[in-house]
Amino acid sequence: MAMIKIDEQRCKGCGLCTIACPHKLLALCDKINNQGYTPARISSADKCTGCALCGEICPDVAIAVFK
Repeated sequence: MAMIKIDEQRCKGCGLCTIACPHKLLALCDKINNQGYTPARISSADKCTGCALCGEICPDVAIAVFK
């Protein structure tokens, strides 16, 4: 089973991962991190296939995908 980890303090909330996810499992949070950005979050971790498109497109290297 695939698992992704998002470093909320590193994420700047650009939203590129939300566009890249083929299953639309990523969205931006309502909470704000220490840098003043709204980080990404995963809505249904059990539906993640581990394609790693989110991690590849992240310019801040804030997403790690484990299979």
